[in-house]
Amino acid sequence: MDLQSLPIGDQGFASLRGDNYLYVDKTELIYRMIQKGKFYFLSRPRRFGKSLLLSTIEAFFLGKRELFNGLYIANQEQEWVEHPVLHLDFSTQNYKSEQNVYNILNDFLDEYEAKYGRKEGETDVALRFKWLVRNAYEKTGQRVVILVDEYDKPLLESIENPELQEQYRGILRGFYAVLKAMGQYIRFALLTGITKFSKVSIFSDLNNLNDISRDWDYASICGITDNEVDSVLAPYIQRYADEKNLSYDAVREDLRRMYDGYHFAADTPGLYNPFSLMCALSKRAMDGYWFDSGTPTMLVEMLRRKHYALPTFEEPVSAMKLDNKTGDSDSIMPLLYQSGYLSIDRMSDDGRYWLTFPNDEVREGFFEFLLPYYATVPNNDAKIAISDFVKDILDGNAEQFLQRLQSFFADFQYDAQTTPETHFRNVLYILCKLMGLQVDAEYQTSDGRIDLLLRTDKFVYVIECKIDSTARIALDQIKSKEYALPWSLDNREMILVGINFSTKTRRPDDWLIERADGSIIEGGKNVREQVREQEGEQVKKQVKEQVKKLVLALGKDTKKREELMQLLQLAGRRNFKQNYIDPSIDEGYMAMLYPEAPNRKDQAYYLTDKGLALLAELTKE
Repeated sequence: MDLQSLPIGDQGFASLRGDNYLYVDKTELIYRMIQKGKFYFLSRPRRFGKSLLLSTIEAFFLGKRELFNGLYIANQEQEWVEHPVLHLDFSTQNYKSEQNVYNILNDFLDEYEAKYGRKEGETDVALRFKWLVRNAYEKTGQRVVILVDEYDKPLLESIENPELQEQYRGILRGFYAVLKAMGQYIRFALLTGITKFSKVSIFSDLNNLNDISRDWDYASICGITDNEVDSVLAPYIQRYADEKNLSYDAVREDLRRMYDGYHFAADTPGLYNPFSLMCALSKRAMDGYWFDSGTPTMLVEMLRRKHYALPTFEEPVSAMKLDNKTGDSDSIMPLLYQSGYLSIDRMSDDGRYWLTFPNDEVREGFFEFLLPYYATVPNNDAKIAISDFVKDILDGNAEQFLQRLQSFFADFQYDAQTTPETHFRNVLYILCKLMGLQVDAEYQTSDGRIDLLLRTDKFVYVIECKIDSTARIALDQIKSKEYALPWSLDNREMILVGINFSTKTRRPDDWLIERADGSIIEGGKNVREQVREQEGEQVKKQVKEQVKKLVLALGKDTKKREELMQLLQLAGRRNFKQNYIDPSIDEGYMAMLYPEAPNRKDQAYYLTDKGLALLAELTKE
C-alpha cells in the first residue's frame, strides 16, 4: 500500500494538496469559525499548525474549490466567492531594530498595493494599510480577508529590550487599529501568534476581536487528536511497527507518551504536537523533534534572572495570568504555557488552572536544557548524569545519590541574589523531573508538607531539606510529623532522608538516611572519615587481591597516610584507576579527598581506616 508523504516543514495548503501530501482535515472547524464570526485571535505554540491553518483559510477565500475535494468543507460551501486576501507573515524577518518592523510592513504593503493600488505620496504604514483595505474592496466588490501570521514575533524578540519593544508597540498599535476603523470593508480577519501581549492595544481597541485560544469549540483546530491519529495515521504506525519489529500497540503508546498531552482548554481531549508526530512517523524514530527545533534560551534566562522557584510550575494560576500579562517581563508562566512548554492539566473549583508538562518530549528536553544553568553537569552530558541518579534511586542507594548530588553543586557559581534555598530546591526539582519517576514536591500531608516525595516500584523516599541547620533536625521533623505514615502499610521499603544545605559551601554538607530496619547512614561533613561497614563474608576475594596489587604497586613500606596520598596522584593513568582505585573505593578501602567533585583534575585518594587495617594485614612480616 502506497502511503501519502507526510508533511514536514511545508505549511502551504495548496502545495500539500497539489503534491498529494497527507492533510488532516480541519475544515469543519474552519467553516464553523468563518460562519460564526468575523474577527479572531488564536494563540498556539510554534510548529503547531498555525501557518497551515491560515494557508487553508486563504485558499478557501480565494475560491480554490478544487483543493478541498474530499474534505468536509467541500460539501458545505456552495458559493466559493473569491475575496481579496491580505496575508501578512512576520516570521520571515529577524527583529533587531525598529527598521526591521518597517521593512516587513513595507514589503507587505508594496506587494498588495501593486495589485490593488496605492494613494500617491502616502508614506505612513498605518494610513497606507487603511487605503489598501478600501482599494481592495472597491476594486473587487468583495470585502477583504486579513490574515496575520506570528503577529507577536517582533515583541517576543525584543522582550529583553523594553525600550525597543515599546517602539514596536507604537508602530503596531497604529497599524492594527486599521482593523477596527475599516471593519465595514472586512469579511474576515484572523491574527495568530504564540503569545497574547495585552499591553499592545490591539486587544483593547479591537473589542470585537474574538480570542478562541482557550475556546472549547476550537480547541483542536491546530494539533492532532487521538481520534485523528487512529483514523488517519494508523497505516503509518503499522509501517513503523513492522520496520522496527514492534507491536502496533507499543508504537502507539510510545507516540502518546512522547507527543500527546497538549490541552488548551479544560476538559478537552489531548492534542499531539503535529511536527514531532509527523517527524517520528516519517523517520520511524522517537526523538525530541519539536524541542530541538527551537531551544528555550530566552525563557531559561528569564527564569534565572528572576530567581524563579521552579516547583511553583505546579501551582495553580488564574486565567487572567495565563492571558493578560505576557508583555510583562516578570510574568514567566504565561510564556511557558503559551509557548508550549506547559499545558493545562485541570481546572480547580475556583476557576484557576493547574499546569503540567504535556509529554515526555517537552519535560525531558526542557529540564535537560535547564540543568546546566543550575548545576555542574559531569562531561556536559545530562542524559548520562541522570541515568546514574536513576540507578541509585531504583537500587535504593540513597547514599550514592546524595554523593552524586554534592558533585552537581561543586564549583557552580550561582547568582548572589538567588537564595541558596531556592537554588538547592531548584536543582532537586530538575533532577527529579528528569529522572522520570513518580515525584511530588511540597507534598501535602495532614501535618505539613513533605519537601520531596519520590516513589519507585520498590522504595518510597521521604526527603526533608534544611538550610544552615542539621540533617538530624530534618530527619526528626519527618518522624515527629509522621510524614511517612500514609505509606506505613505499603509493601515498598520506606527510606527517610534528612538533608542540610550549607550557604557557606553552597552544597549539601550533612545528611542522614534511615532505612526500614532502623539503620542510619550518616554522610556529608564526615564522609572522608567514614567507611562502609560490611560483614567479612561480603568482602570478595577478588577485591582483596586488587587491593593487594595496589599495595604491592606502591611498595610495602608506604604505610603513612601522607605518603599514600602523594603516591595516589596516579589517577590520570586510566588502567590503574579502573583496576585498583575504583574497586577499592567501592568496597570502602579507599576514599576520595574531594568526593563532592569526583572529576577534579587534582583529585587525591587515601586509605580509610578499613584500608589501613588491610594494608597492615597484607604487609605484616
